[in-house]
Amino acid sequence: MNSKLLQMFFEQYHNDLYIYLRALCHDPVVAEDLLQETFLKAILSLPDDHVNVRAWLYMVARNLYYNYAARRKHQTPLEEWHEVPSELKDEVLEQMLQDEQRMRLHRALEQLSETRREVLVLQYFGGFSQKEIASMMQLSPENVRVLGHRAKKDLKRLMEEKGNDI
Repeated sequence: MNSKLLQMFFEQYHNDLYIYLRALCHDPVVAEDLLQETFLKAILSLPDDHVNVRAWLYMVARNLYYNYAARRKHQTPLEEWHEVPSELKDEVLEQMLQDEQRMRLHRALEQLSETRREVLVLQYFGGFSQKEIASMMQLSPENVRVLGHRAKKDLKRLMEEKGNDI
């Protein structure tokens, strides 16, 4: 689409489209976002010979709003959190706690030496045996065992220093 033509359409229809979208969603920020997206779609896909540009823009804006509303329908606003069943709240809180614990573990792992960290990651997250790790890292299996033992000991100390359980 011709940029001058698009600018003309924008100047001609943006206020009315904004009012329409604002009436649908009751949110000025969302209405502005949808308005911008409407004109972006016009740039990308409106044929130059389209007969009724105004109707097409309203149709696009309407579809974008309903797509937005459908996505939003599956989200729980923070204000409605108290209406969520307590079992679901408990599950969400438990997941958040587990995620926080994983982040703490990850930060502690980053403080280990590269070799010790690599041994632990390969052993516990990669599921490799000490023999396989020894082969990959070109170390003896005994060296891998000692490195793993020391890495776990260091990791435990680091986690305890931060007040975390392992």
